[in-house]
Amino acid sequence: MTIYFVAGEASGDNHGAELMRSLRQLDVDLYFIGRGGPQMKTIAGGQFHDWIGNAAVLGLWEVIRNYGYFREKFRETLSEIEKSKPDAIVLIDYPGFNLRLARALRSRVPAHKIIYFISPQVWAWNRGRIKRMARFLDLMLCIFPFEADLYNQSGLRTVFVGHPMIERLRASKIDIERDPSLVALFPGSRSREVRKIFPILIEAAHKLRRRKPNLRFEVAAASDELAREMKQMWHRHRADEVHGLKACATIEIKTGEAATIMQRACAGIVASGSATLEAAYFRLPFVLIYKVAWPTYLAARLVVSINYLGMPNVLADKKVVPEFIQHRARPGVIAQAVSRLMDDHAAREEMISEFDTIIAQLGEGGASDRAARAIVNELG
Repeated sequence: MTIYFVAGEASGDNHGAELMRSLRQLDVDLYFIGRGGPQMKTIAGGQFHDWIGNAAVLGLWEVIRNYGYFREKFRETLSEIEKSKPDAIVLIDYPGFNLRLARALRSRVPAHKIIYFISPQVWAWNRGRIKRMARFLDLMLCIFPFEADLYNQSGLRTVFVGHPMIERLRASKIDIERDPSLVALFPGSRSREVRKIFPILIEAAHKLRRRKPNLRFEVAAASDELAREMKQMWHRHRADEVHGLKACATIEIKTGEAATIMQRACAGIVASGSATLEAAYFRLPFVLIYKVAWPTYLAARLVVSINYLGMPNVLADKKVVPEFIQHRARPGVIAQAVSRLMDDHAAREEMISEFDTIIAQLGEGGASDRAARAIVNELG
């Protein structure tokens, strides 16, 4: 049997690769095609497209600028599915592309099974869309428990499989004490995010070090390319330094060490995204930051209907983690919030306790295996 996958971001590539491995364990004769990232391509082989370098854009303006590219890839994907006639199409997150694709597929190739893994967060910006999704999806595999109730109420058959990050993070746990002088910085996994957020983190680090001269900072880079970009930004900042501080040498940029940094640091500043749940899993007290282009922010304000941006806060339905978004993402107030987490033992312990409750909602692991069994049962 053939399964056509579509993933458009690095996290989707991670989750898609794990799902492919679990599917192969259930049925070695499954054939994988489609488009995703390098990890999925390694498993699937030569007929699989690695397109994430171009597909993983962020924000309204970036999508508009690349509209011609996405229109072309949309047509190519539809054509490939029509020609290959897969037994199922598995769409992984990436809702701007995948929801439109699912709707088009239902009208053009109605016999195909269309399965969505890692449900789009339409509950945050357009809950009315859930009922429409039920008309063109056969099965939804969600990773947050409250999503299953929402989707099942709409008539869309939904299975809660748990969060696929749990197994990966459990394997990354180490026995190490936290360094009271180390602060972790996570500026995001995309270049556009980093360009907006990293300069704020640099300034916040300077302000923190004025208060505590012994502090050091480690930055988690999502790729070697982003590490190089951040180092260039950091060197430019050092050249322009007018504060007379000796803080420059205290920032280290590291690639592939996010889990270790989260377990060694005493506090952190984390860009909104999957890293916030990872930090909660590793019990790192942190504050959340996010900043995008103003057109993107204003467009989001018109449609987003939830009270919080960070998933730990969404899952807790209250402000567990302080959020500093857009014009509120100022170095001074961020540094003040981080200082409180470092100095106030009760505040730290309360946040960590909330994290334990939040992570318990995400299941005990095995999400990829459960998702694979649900897909095989659907095909059966």
